[in-house]
This record gives sequence, structure tokens and C-alpha cells, in this order.
Amino acid sequence: MKRIDKENYYLDIAETVLERSTCLRRCYGAIIVKNDEIVSTGYNGAPRGRKNCMDLGYCTREAMNIPSGQRYELCRSVHAEMNAIISAARRDTLGSTLYLAGREASTGELLHDATSCSMCRRTIINAGIDRVVIRNTDKDYSVVHVEDWIREDDSLPEKQG
Repeated sequence: MKRIDKENYYLDIAETVLERSTCLRRCYGAIIVKNDEIVSTGYNGAPRGRKNCMDLGYCTREAMNIPSGQRYELCRSVHAEMNAIISAARRDTLGSTLYLAGREASTGELLHDATSCSMCRRTIINAGIDRVVIRNTDKDYSVVHVEDWIREDDSLPEKQG
């Protein structure tokens, strides 16, 4: 039996975490790892005490025909990355790695284009996380150096002309 590499080991755990997601569109799981120890986990779901989309039986953004990647302020969920960061102490997120996996809620298919939204990117930057490892296929993943998100500031308007 071939031993699994560490990146896929942690991504497999993030995939298990996403099974707790309550989103009807996309299910995400995130874990934060520092010094080869899991610091915290998070999945996307409604804030504690509020009804989630599974319980309501509908997704507000889907009901309003809002395309994926837009108008996150209308989403009931706290994103997986944010939940993992909320559950960790800052001293544990500084210099850490966040592992992220996502699946389509309706089909269970792995998301090959998973990434953190702009709100989560800002939160990841402020948490002091160094890298984000994102599952692309069962064994393939991409690595984002958070420094790139800082340098390539997606919150600035594009220059015209």
C-alpha cells in the first residue's frame, strides 16, 4: 500500500468536514494546519441558532437567480474558511496553511474550480495564513501563496483606458 502524501491527507479531512455543510448549492470544508497539527475546522452553514438552507428547503441566492460568485451578502451561510478562522486563535493561524475542498450539493461532484471568495480572502490575509491548498481532483491540488492575494489586490477597481 502506498502512503498518502500530507497535502492529500489534509484535503481528505477537509472533504470529510464538508459533509457537515448545510448549503444547497455548494458544500465546502476547510481545515487550518500549523506545525503538522490541525488547529481548527470549518464548513459552510448558517450562523449558530439560525435556520440553515437545508432546514428552510431553499437557497435565497438560488431563488433570486444570483450567479455563483456574486452577492454573497445575501447568503445565509458563514463560509468554511471563515468558520475555521473563527474557531482558531490568531497565534495558531499565523504562518499556517488552510486546506479547502468543495463539492456540488446536488450531485456530490468535486468542485474542480473551488477557490476562496473575496471576503474569505480578506479574512485569510488578516488571519496571517501563509498558504491555501485547494483540492482540484481526487489527488491533484493547487497551492495559493496568500502573499499573491495581497499583491494582486482584487478589491481595487480595474484601471480604465
